[in-house]
Amino acid sequence: QVQLVESGGGLVQAGGSLRLSCAASGTIFSIDTMGWYRQAPGKLRELVATIGRGGGTVYAASAKGRFTISRDNAKNTVYLQMNSLKPEDTAVYYCRITFIGPRGDSWGQGTQVTVSS
Repeated sequence: QVQLVESGGGLVQAGGSLRLSCAASGTIFSIDTMGWYRQAPGKLRELVATIGRGGGTVYAASAKGRFTISRDNAKNTVYLQMNSLKPEDTAVYYCRITFIGPRGDSWGQGTQVTVSS
């Protein structure tokens, strides 16, 4: 079974930065896409950024220009560098990875990011 362990969340002032990490362990097959999602109180979970096997990235409009997603395939780890944080970035951030073929996906437990004004 695949386990995703997220780290790097916390409390930061507006304009500050955080870097989230998500490391996959356990029975890992071929990882396809890795990504970050977030869910704020009273809101639906939304995509923040994804990165494909070859390094191609997709960002939400709210994240583009401020956030950078990257991955280390050798470490089965995905990162999210978040700069110029705003209070509206406050949410629980979830790591997600998908697998090649019919193996589905896996989600982390989430890490809280709180941006104060």
